[in-house]
Amino acid sequence: MNVGIVGCGFVADYYLGTLPLHPHLRVVGVHDRQPDRARLLGARHGVPVVGSLDAMLRDPGVDLVLNLTNPRDHFEVSRAALECGKHVYSEKPLAMSMTEARALVDLATRQGLQISSAPCSLLGECAQSMWKAIRDEAVGPVRVVYAEMDDGMVHRMQYRRWLSASGLPWPYKDEFEVGCTMEHAGYVLSWLAAWFGPARSVTAFASAQVPDKVPGERLEPPDAPDFSVACIQFEGGVVARLTCSILAPHDHTLRVIGDDGVLYTGDTWDYHSPVHSRRLLTVRRRTFLSPWRHRHRVGPSPFPRPRTRGAQVMDFARGPAEMAKAIAAGRLPRLNAAFSLHVNEMVLAIHEATHGGGCVAMTSRFDPLEPEPWAC
Repeated sequence: MNVGIVGCGFVADYYLGTLPLHPHLRVVGVHDRQPDRARLLGARHGVPVVGSLDAMLRDPGVDLVLNLTNPRDHFEVSRAALECGKHVYSEKPLAMSMTEARALVDLATRQGLQISSAPCSLLGECAQSMWKAIRDEAVGPVRVVYAEMDDGMVHRMQYRRWLSASGLPWPYKDEFEVGCTMEHAGYVLSWLAAWFGPARSVTAFASAQVPDKVPGERLEPPDAPDFSVACIQFEGGVVARLTCSILAPHDHTLRVIGDDGVLYTGDTWDYHSPVHSRRLLTVRRRTFLSPWRHRHRVGPSPFPRPRTRGAQVMDFARGPAEMAKAIAAGRLPRLNAAFSLHVNEMVLAIHEATHGGGCVAMTSRFDPLEPEPWAC
């Protein structure tokens, strides 16, 4: 499938760095409204630069558009791509409001096209291993999930010096203005929704604890959350607590608590993070977690491990690659439009809690997802 990339910022290198792991995808062009960024990216990865968005979208040789623009541009670019008959895989979020997100899903349906949204880490070895262990009741029936998505005190870091492989700067102003919940909560929420089904409700609190993150520059809006916490109740009865921040020390742990023990992993951003469980033991009058842990594996996975570091231990291109296979086979992608819409709704319920919080009933649903064949 021929892929056109719109948006040549920091994240684009993550996709182009992992696309070679999926030889059925071919990048036929990249475009950015800042031509210098497109030239840097194109030169680094040896792909053509397309001079205008219109030229990209009207090219009959482009089948799938990767929308890697700023989140606030996702709706307009995705809508334009769908109107031109292109399938769309969008960076997260699908849209910045549910009105826009629903409009995109409805448009794709009318056009007979597929639209999907990152993150795709659900397709990784770690998520699939945990899912298999949950299905096998490795720790018994699941009751509660504790999830952390903390990235350290980012505003105190040297973020102005962060560069991608192509020399593209990290978009710190955009990141702070969009907020950590919109940027990062989907990594965990997509796993939980796939495992436990649609959420019934989200009860959240969010806050901007450090409004002046960029000295000398005004953020618009100034109150995008840098801390949020949410409790999600899933239709199957499982309850999850997710904490997300760019303040607390780095912590991407995930713990699934069942009647018979705890299933856990240390880093949900690493596709190959080990998955372990510790079962409950009862000796005389004491019940405690076993000191011995069991490692859970699935596979063998058909994917090679990315030769990258940092966030790129995630195979960013696996989402569009699975989408392309689904389209070719005439089936829905695993990360289909209804699923992406539901994750988007959960994320927005947490993000918008800066304006009051409370319990928000979910209005979207999706059909049960299937695990990867190699992880069954």
